[in-house]
Amino acid sequence: MPKRILQGVVVSDKGSNTIVVKVERRIKHPLLDKIIKRSKKYHAHDESNQIQVGDIVRIEECRPISKLKTWRVVGGEA
Repeated sequence: MPKRILQGVVVSDKGSNTIVVKVERRIKHPLLDKIIKRSKKYHAHDESNQIQVGDIVRIEECRPISKLKTWRVVGGEA
């Protein structure tokens, strides 16, 4: 089964080798027919510890690393 890859903005880098990534998606409201934003935060493993708040990164699903971390960083732009 292929691994999911998501793109989002880093909102926290306080943890050791851990970042929190906010991923936004746009959906159409079923009743109002308006486009609305939905967001979710993912904890991701950052081995290099180089990524900072505000960076746009791509994360990939992986095996569980800890209780909350099941994603890892595969690419990032400043």
